[in-house]
Amino acid sequence: MLIHQFYDKGLAHASYAVISAGKMIVIDPARNPQQYYDMAAQHNADIVGVIETHPHADFVSSHLEMHLQTGAVIYVSKLVGASYPHDTFDDGDLIELGDIKLKAINTPGHSPDSICILVEDESGKSTAIFTGDTLFAGDVGRPDLRENAGNITAKKEELARQMYHSTREKLMPLPHHVVVYPAHGPGSLCGKSMSPDLQSTIGKELRENYALQLMNELQFVELLTADQPFMPRYFGYDVELNKQGAPAFATGISSVPKLPHNTKLEAGVTIVDVRPGLDFKKGHVKGSINIQEGGKFETWLGAILNPDEPFYLIAGDDQSLDTVIAKAAKIGYEKNIKGALLRPDHATYHSSILDQEDFDANPEKYTIVDVRNWTEINQSKFFDTSLSIPLPEVREELSNIPTDKPIVVHCAAGYRSAAASSIIAAQITNVPVYDLSDAIVEYALSK
Repeated sequence: MLIHQFYDKGLAHASYAVISAGKMIVIDPARNPQQYYDMAAQHNADIVGVIETHPHADFVSSHLEMHLQTGAVIYVSKLVGASYPHDTFDDGDLIELGDIKLKAINTPGHSPDSICILVEDESGKSTAIFTGDTLFAGDVGRPDLRENAGNITAKKEELARQMYHSTREKLMPLPHHVVVYPAHGPGSLCGKSMSPDLQSTIGKELRENYALQLMNELQFVELLTADQPFMPRYFGYDVELNKQGAPAFATGISSVPKLPHNTKLEAGVTIVDVRPGLDFKKGHVKGSINIQEGGKFETWLGAILNPDEPFYLIAGDDQSLDTVIAKAAKIGYEKNIKGALLRPDHATYHSSILDQEDFDANPEKYTIVDVRNWTEINQSKFFDTSLSIPLPEVREELSNIPTDKPIVVHCAAGYRSAAASSIIAAQITNVPVYDLSDAIVEYALSK
């Protein structure tokens, strides 16, 4: 038996291939299935199944595409209400893969339809478990993503109660040596305090995972529902898309129009410029948003733009343009790209540049906007008088930003402030809008 983890750092998403006796099953696949095809070819294996632990909120799965391409059976809980061809896979159901068995365990909590998959080796010994978004290294799945999405909806308190029983009755009794393979690692928005480890064991989690320590159900519910990270706009959309099955990845990205260099862009359509912040500030199309092509581009794209919002993409070179189109497709946003192009000649609008010395000496002369997440803001503030508006909320909160003084925007390192300052500057034009950028690090060190 071979278990291989595929890890997408941008979405902190882990998917898996299990190979035995020339047959391969893929668990929680990413949008682009090519890596799984390559793995199967490398090991001369046939892809015979795809298992979805639940309808994912944070990425689009390729389960339907892989079924159509390879004939692999899709396995998913009956509670999903999936509209694609599938076999149900619930408590006690088994998949035989060569000499090993994969056993379904219903584990509601992150979602009402979550399952885990227990691996039994040739001798019938439990050796590993794929826990989806139920159990992570150092954490458990957040319970607040299915209040308004999916075949079955449930309040976060109810799902937290279900998570309490799933962990205590289904997972914690497993042998301590069982290896835990979760669907996410640190940085994922599907949990709040994951460890850096990309796999674990039941024994380690019993010792170290805060959510598996001794507490009653009420204490667990209060702990799990508190201080969860923000929910990007695209999460509910991806749940529904995954419940139906997404179009093929290559078809999606090839349908994105590549526009000639100086194409006139339609007025009123959002423009996303993915170039580095310094390049953007030196010259961009007026009104565009600077979401830089980086490790978390797709998350912030889906946090700032709505799932039905058309937009243009502007990049500095062809490679970057292709990269961000593919990243947009990971969350199902490629369909919204009205056109993609390289920086046009008329992208000459300059951002205001902050006089750092004046700001340091006279911070009271500026309206300071903190665009970090609420969990960060609640822990500490860099400036006592700053206005707190997390980046995902900036577009809706523009009217609450005072315009009687110049505006300075900051986050924790400079990525989010670049996006937020560009959003604010596009709408507030009677005073300068500055990005404090990575200079904020010095303020953080002084706290």
